[in-house]
Amino acid sequence: MPDRRGAAVLGDLPDDMVIHQILILLPPKDIGRCRVVCKSWRSNTSAAAFVLEHRRRQPSLPIIDGRGRPTSFVVHQDAVAAGASSEQLWPFPTRTRCRKFCCKICLHAACDGFIIVSQGVRFYVCNPTIHRHALLPFPRPQQQPDTIYIDDSFIHGFYQHKSTGEYRVLWSRLANRFTEEATWRYKEKATLHVLTVGDNESRSIQIIAPAFSSPSLKQMFELSYQLSWSSPVHHRGNLHWVLARPNHITGSTGDIIVFDTEAESFRWMSSPAQQQQGMANRVFDMEGTLAFVNYSTPDHTAMEIWLMQDYEAQIWAFKYRIGVSMIEASLALDLTSLRENKRKKQPLDTTVRFFSGMTVLNETELLIGFNDKHVLRCDTHSKFLQTVTIGKRQYCMELTRHRLQGSIVPIPSIEMQVDEFPYSTEHV
Repeated sequence: MPDRRGAAVLGDLPDDMVIHQILILLPPKDIGRCRVVCKSWRSNTSAAAFVLEHRRRQPSLPIIDGRGRPTSFVVHQDAVAAGASSEQLWPFPTRTRCRKFCCKICLHAACDGFIIVSQGVRFYVCNPTIHRHALLPFPRPQQQPDTIYIDDSFIHGFYQHKSTGEYRVLWSRLANRFTEEATWRYKEKATLHVLTVGDNESRSIQIIAPAFSSPSLKQMFELSYQLSWSSPVHHRGNLHWVLARPNHITGSTGDIIVFDTEAESFRWMSSPAQQQQGMANRVFDMEGTLAFVNYSTPDHTAMEIWLMQDYEAQIWAFKYRIGVSMIEASLALDLTSLRENKRKKQPLDTTVRFFSGMTVLNETELLIGFNDKHVLRCDTHSKFLQTVTIGKRQYCMELTRHRLQGSIVPIPSIEMQVDEFPYSTEHV
């Protein structure tokens, strides 16, 4: 029935319209509030079809590391210029004075609405939107007599296995062996594993690819080591990494390694800038297309962006070039008042000396890190738009290579841990 002003209210609309045309458009955290309105809304918004479609509609947003000043990790909202705030990720504490390894929280991977973090030697899968997390069962190696093992576990990829719907983690263990005399021996173990989220044990996998017909221990270690330095981009059901030294593994002419998540096999792909290989080069998703960014100068003062024109044929097309001079030409002094800046220990740099990262914000805008402590928004024509802030701070931040898609999907088949991990739900 219409209200006194003649306007229709939600109670007058069919349930199907309310659920699938109105509630489906709400942000994830608002869905939780709607679930307490009535049993019908709670039931319908908890249905598997609804939560999956709701997640599909959510934007994929970049994650920025504030290095604990004033917070650790935040999701940068697309509408921040319109007044929306960047939102701190759960379960990261706002501040911690302890800098020990056992207390440090590290972000390792993200897929759909889930992330993987570690605290000390423990790894967790989390859904920060609904405040749920679970411990991942990474086993510890057995120590042999007269040896000391330094065990390093690396998360390389986090993906959904399409044919089963399972979420899986690609990871490796590098166990260094020392004798009683503390003499160095070669890496004792360098094995790749796949863990299905919800299972209690990981399984080892064999490298399946012509270039890895019989991988040596040294090749396995080099592959695992290089994969640990970068985060993959998800594209066409595959994971893609740019390797800085592919010739150290197999002598391959390709520098992008691709992991087929269905076949669980690796293959090589060539980038458009193989002659300028470096740790900073990376791939990313841009407008649903695989893209490649290459730092075209040794001092990282210019970036070239290429788009994949033909995935099967590995044909790239040059998109545009961004240079420090182009940014500075449109970079107004985005400082607050001079008096406020005098109170700051580290005011915003007025000169862009080098680029330290880049990611896509939306179809027309980019986030670019510079001087290894600032992030700015600019359009794809290198026009400066805004300096990114975390709270009131404009410095001490860097772009991660991870993105988060807000989701109300529960963590699959794992008993929730709700009381042993620090968390915060603040907005900054």
